[in-house]
Amino acid sequence: MSRKRDFLSITDISPDETRRLIDRAQELKSAPPGSAKPLAGKRVALLFEKPSLRTRVSFQIGIAELGGFSLYMGQDEVGLGRREPVSDVARVLSGYVDCIVARVNSHDSLVGLAEYGDVPVINALSDLEHPCQTMADLLTIAETHGKTDGLNLAYIGDGNNVARSLCLGATAVGMNFAIAAPHGYQLEEQLFDEASERGARGDGGPRPTVHPLVRPADAVVDANVVYTDVWTSMGDEAESEQRLKAFQGYTVDGALMAQAAAGACFMHDMPAHYGEEVPPGMLEHPQSVAYQQAHNRLHAQKAVLEFLLG
Repeated sequence: MSRKRDFLSITDISPDETRRLIDRAQELKSAPPGSAKPLAGKRVALLFEKPSLRTRVSFQIGIAELGGFSLYMGQDEVGLGRREPVSDVARVLSGYVDCIVARVNSHDSLVGLAEYGDVPVINALSDLEHPCQTMADLLTIAETHGKTDGLNLAYIGDGNNVARSLCLGATAVGMNFAIAAPHGYQLEEQLFDEASERGARGDGGPRPTVHPLVRPADAVVDANVVYTDVWTSMGDEAESEQRLKAFQGYTVDGALMAQAAAGACFMHDMPAHYGEEVPPGMLEHPQSVAYQQAHNRLHAQKAVLEFLLG
């Protein structure tokens, strides 16, 4: 029996596998829903400690379209690490289901589920990474620009879980990555080193670059993609006032987009905090692909599920 594979981090798939999954997601998107049933007879547990719109709906619909069955369990039903140890939850669920999709407060819970469980575990969001979001982002960029190699991605805002996965994923498919964040909110230096090492150009061009910056205007120079996220993520609410002060000047609006490369697209993983990282109406900006990006969660996650279970 082959060893099971987990998807806790975007680095759990190689650069070549990332490209193949993007291609497969495009194929699944263009095919009639339900035309392929690689998950026929498969059971998937959706274990969510945090609320969700896009993640829950896209996984439940995606599993059904691939022929599988999903069971949703909220925080009160399981109580990871509180009502029962993570190790017990993992061992019990492994006897019922073929895969665990978990949206957790602590990344350590995911590690425990993967360590003690016998079935693949998919990270549907943790405090450390959000790899499923990154797969949808890369699919959207490939659709919008017709490629990923050689593009410049500028991320404006907090060096959070979304930024972390995006940095590691973008370089893996040949994109240059720049992040503008205030001092104290930047990504870890070792992450930039890891992203550079994973960097690969499918067209044979130079190795992608990674640039930690402070000023948004510096990051968006020649940017083909301008990406932002909330200044205060779930779990950081106690720091809200402090973060509002720290991120003044980091709003992505039409004026900042005008400084990016011609034809640049604007991305936001949602939900948006209007009046903070974006002004009202920014997700409907002519350069915005935010809703396409949200819808692509379905197709990207179907490709991941098929890869792990099909």
